Amino acid sequence: MSEFPASESPAAAPASAAAPSPAEPRAPRTEDGSARPVTPGSQAAEGTYRTQPVSFVRRGTRLQGRRQQAWNEHSDTLAVDVPRHIADTSVHPDYVFDAEAEFGRVAPLVVEIGSGLGDAVVHAAKENPDKDFLAVEVYTPGLAQTIQKIVAAQLNNVRVVQANAPEVLSTMLPAGSVSQVWVFFPDPWHKTKHNKRRMVKDTFAPLVARVLAPGGVWRLATDWSTYAEQIRDVGVASEDFVNVHDGERTGAQSPLTKARLSGVDCEQSDEPDMVGGWAPRFDGRILTSFENKAHKAGRVIFDLTFRRN
Repeated sequence: MSEFPASESPAAAPASAAAPSPAEPRAPRTEDGSARPVTPGSQAAEGTYRTQPVSFVRRGTRLQGRRQQAWNEHSDTLAVDVPRHIADTSVHPDYVFDAEAEFGRVAPLVVEIGSGLGDAVVHAAKENPDKDFLAVEVYTPGLAQTIQKIVAAQLNNVRVVQANAPEVLSTMLPAGSVSQVWVFFPDPWHKTKHNKRRMVKDTFAPLVARVLAPGGVWRLATDWSTYAEQIRDVGVASEDFVNVHDGERTGAQSPLTKARLSGVDCEQSDEPDMVGGWAPRFDGRILTSFENKAHKAGRVIFDLTFRRN
């Protein structure tokens, strides 16, 4: 597995060009040779700043059958047309999303990062016609399937965008324009050597805080206990957020205590979690097939909710 997506690696240099020194990072260039401005996400996507690995690996982008048909027929209206910067999931730093123009109204905007096949965002949009939803995903098949579901449900309050999440949060969305950010079941990268790829870390919280309006909510869920602890620590350490359920669900009531006792995804231990801070299950999150697989594997589900100061 490559640290950087093959589809997003830099183009090969001409044979006549001198190879750059391995110790000298190659800054992205425009057509006239000048250095491009780089966003936090696009520099990782370019693969030239290898101290910042991306949180995903592109596994497949081909569309077939109904997915291809849905994309051909509806992507013009349901997929946000993003000007690219470096890679096919990057966002040009000058581009700013206009939700009012896109949806034709002023309404609370909910952004789901890593929307997968679209089950959660489409269900939420059906249940909340007074809100607008933006599904952020890098995998084309997932976006196409989300579009299928949007069309089948006859919804006009959902849009999808194929883009790297840090760039969406750092430049594409206007500051303070979002009422909620959802990150449900991000890739856990559970091997220790891969933990650096996890999306929710100390550098991610300020990006979420930037787009949330004061009082806005950041909802997260994961089925991996070590990632849950990391996410909790990130939210608590951030000056921009407060844990809505600080001190709640400790001891025997803590999902972390249950995970430790089971030892399914961590070292088995009878040490109780006395920190707590776990949210009850978010009613607005539909039970997806992905979450069902976690339940069948015996893993515990962790919910967290942070409010923007």
